[in-house]
Amino acid sequence: MQEHTVILNKKQIEHKIKRIAYQVYETNVDEKEVVIAGIQSNGFTLAKKLKSAVEKISPIQVTLCEVTINKKKPTAPITTSLPKEEYKNKSLLLVDDVLHSGTTLIYGVKYFLEVPLKQFKTAVLVDRNHKKYPVKADFKGISLSTSINENIAVIFEKNNDRAILE
Repeated sequence: MQEHTVILNKKQIEHKIKRIAYQVYETNVDEKEVVIAGIQSNGFTLAKKLKSAVEKISPIQVTLCEVTINKKKPTAPITTSLPKEEYKNKSLLLVDDVLHSGTTLIYGVKYFLEVPLKQFKTAVLVDRNHKKYPVKADFKGISLSTSINENIAVIFEKNNDRAILE
C-alpha cells in the first residue's frame, strides 16, 4: 500500500473552513446574500461546509450553486445548478478543494465573468503553487509547495475529512 502523508486532519480542515468563513463575512459585510458556487464534487462539498460556517457567524444568507466542469476537458460547456439570473449582480464565491494548475478554476472564473457580478472571489482548501494560469485563490486554507509529480487529495468522509499528499 502506498504511504500517504496527512497534510490536514479533520480538526484542521474545520479550522481552515471557519477562517475562510470569517474572510468571506469580512469581504461581504454589507451584503445580505452571497452565492457560494462549488466545483463538483469536492469543491461543492467544501462549499456546503462553508455555507454552514458563514451562516453560523453572520446574518448573510448563502445560496449554494453546484458548478459542473469537465476537468479532463475544461473547454467543454460548463453547467450550474442555478440559472444566471440567480447570481447576476450578486457577490459570488467560486470554491474548489485543491488549486493544482489553475485550469479548473480559470475556466470556472471565465464562465462566471459572462454575468455581471457585484463581487467575485475564489476560495480553495489547498493551494499547490503550481499554476499554469494566472489565477489566484483569494481565500485559501493552506499553501503548499509540492513537487509537480506529487498529488494532493482532499477526502470528505463522515468523521474523517482529511487532505493527503500522495
